[in-house]
Amino acid sequence: MATLERLKRAAAALGVFLMLAPVGPVSAQTAARKAPARPPEKPASSAAGKPAPASKAPAAATATARTASKAGGAATAPAARRAKPAYSAASARARLAKARAAARARELAALVTPRFKVDEQGDVVPDIRAEAAIIYNPATDQVLWEERAFDARSIASITKVMTAMCVLEETSDLDAAVQVSRTDTLRANVTHLRAGERVSRRDLLHLLLIASDNAAARTLARTSPGGTAAFVARMNAKAAALALRDTHYVDPSGLLADNVSSAYDMARLISRAAEDEFLSGIMRMPAHSFRTDRRAVTIHSTNQLLEAPGIDVRGGKTGFINRSGYCLATLLRLPSIDQSVAVVVLGAHSNAGRFWETRHLLNWIISRTM
Repeated sequence: MATLERLKRAAAALGVFLMLAPVGPVSAQTAARKAPARPPEKPASSAAGKPAPASKAPAAATATARTASKAGGAATAPAARRAKPAYSAASARARLAKARAAARARELAALVTPRFKVDEQGDVVPDIRAEAAIIYNPATDQVLWEERAFDARSIASITKVMTAMCVLEETSDLDAAVQVSRTDTLRANVTHLRAGERVSRRDLLHLLLIASDNAAARTLARTSPGGTAAFVARMNAKAAALALRDTHYVDPSGLLADNVSSAYDMARLISRAAEDEFLSGIMRMPAHSFRTDRRAVTIHSTNQLLEAPGIDVRGGKTGFINRSGYCLATLLRLPSIDQSVAVVVLGAHSNAGRFWETRHLLNWIISRTM
């Protein structure tokens, strides 16, 4: 019992000592656990009563968020690019074709409207878009109107009119067949012929004047007396005999740009060629069918005026190479006075352009005769 009493007194003394002893440092975690919860503080107000600026810590957090957003956007950009539809050659061609069709429609809308101007004498005359043109009366040898009609220019396949005239002069048997060679069809650009097949000269003339077939022109010249060189010499001799002073030929097809003439000379030439009923008949055919020794062939005319209502074509020939532009020489019948005029357009800027220019010139000269 004595021992028990001593232990109780020692414990009591120790408790008093601990209560009186100074408190040492307390850890942050312990203080946090022991500290009572405090209500959130209201933002401090400035002297003007407005909220004080936010602390830098939230701004830094916002900047960090923006940086992270940019980084995320950069990371997703390639994915967005990959999501775009792949390039399609077919769709690109379709867009190009659509653009070209729209351009042609705009051009056609302009071409169908004739243009006029006032000349030095105060008369209202055609204002052509082509490089040169003429209206010529072969019966009176009179130029009814012209624009740069005496300038020598490349005439392309209008050359074939002279080729046909020379073939007729020197060939007695048009039904005799000749063989097409590989050199005739090589780089001919426009041809319905094949090397090795046999074709009559009659059908070659149809190919020449209806379809503007370059291999046909070469075959006719090569198989003529003396060959191609002699034939071209006869073409130039014929031009001199007809007093076509601005005209010179170097090949029978017109593929070479050095075949040159003037609108005036070509008006006189087409008028002379159309006097021949055989040549005139061919030039007025919209289509023709024949047979070679191997196959059947059908050709169509390059002269769109043949199917135009109200236009009586007595003869005509088209032509085109890059140097010449689009050309057309025609002999047209005027219904109001029962007379023919030659209308030649050289250096038009489109296929449709040469035909519309010819229409406008024909309508203008008809209006002058009424």
